[in-house]
Amino acid sequence: MRKLVWGRTFKRAYKKIIKRQPEMKNDIIKTIQLLSKNPFMPALETHKLHGKLAGAWACSIDYDLRIIFDFVKHDDEEAIFLMEIGSHEEVY
Repeated sequence: MRKLVWGRTFKRAYKKIIKRQPEMKNDIIKTIQLLSKNPFMPALETHKLHGKLAGAWACSIDYDLRIIFDFVKHDDEEAIFLMEIGSHEEVY
């Protein structure tokens, strides 16, 4: 399992989504756990981003909800930095 580092923007957006759509909380937590175990699990539909987000990665929570993340070193370990969460339109 890789360590997860929650970015400030991610935390803010996560709280906003949970407030707006509390029914999504379990799906988001499940996706984050899967991401920590294996970021390339087929169910996550992980893909590398291009353009202004080049170098970052995205995975799907549901049809429209995405997590933007990157692979980083944290405390000399491989970690996943959670950058952003939101709808396709919000994060891209």
